[in-house]
Amino acid sequence: MYQNIATQGTKLTETKTMPESNFTITQGTLTIDEFGNSVPYSQKLDNLSEQPVKEIIQKVLKNDAKKAFDMAAHEQFDTCLLRIVPTSKTSTTAVTLTTNGTATVTNKVAFKKRHVGLVVDVLKERNIPPYVEDDYYAIAWPSALRQCKNTLEGVYQYVVEGFRMIMNGEIGRYDNCRFVEQTHIPKGGAADSTTWNSYTGTADAWNHGLSDWIFFMGEDTVAEAIAVPEEMRGEETCLAWQ
Repeated sequence: MYQNIATQGTKLTETKTMPESNFTITQGTLTIDEFGNSVPYSQKLDNLSEQPVKEIIQKVLKNDAKKAFDMAAHEQFDTCLLRIVPTSKTSTTAVTLTTNGTATVTNKVAFKKRHVGLVVDVLKERNIPPYVEDDYYAIAWPSALRQCKNTLEGVYQYVVEGFRMIMNGEIGRYDNCRFVEQTHIPKGGAADSTTWNSYTGTADAWNHGLSDWIFFMGEDTVAEAIAVPEEMRGEETCLAWQ
């Protein structure tokens, strides 16, 4: 991550030499973990089965790999110390930011169009760089965005040029924010200070049914290292992704 230049540029006088400065590069660290799963089967099963065993196993393993990687990403996203909630339980006109990883209000209002601008304002005023061009990204459970989507129908639509920029899962854009849906991390996973464990599926979920967690992302979201890309490995009696 590249920090701001140490000494800001200023007006030059005719006889003054061009000022020089520098900037700081912040380097993160990470640990590479292995992921994998397998489904054993026999050649006899494949020979006698009415269904295409190998193709079916490949399909379910690919789906399992997607879930595993999404869960790993979610665990990293959820370590973010910045939490934004409505200033009051039902406020749609103001939000509160905390920087210690704990939300101060139990939210009881659905995410609405007005909240988009409030959150984006916080991101911009903290000088968080946009994820792509001038836009941030937000990812959430579909129903968490439902009321917001309902109010945005017909307000902003993609033009032809915009369609070329839509990423996988992207459902729309409003007020310098692009929205992406996901269904692999259950509702309530990041609702409060309770840490969601993606592998055991335990957390203190919201019970109001009005809203859920939403991750807003700027540039330099996380660091990722891939030693060997995910792949299917076949054995005599087993198919595995690793």
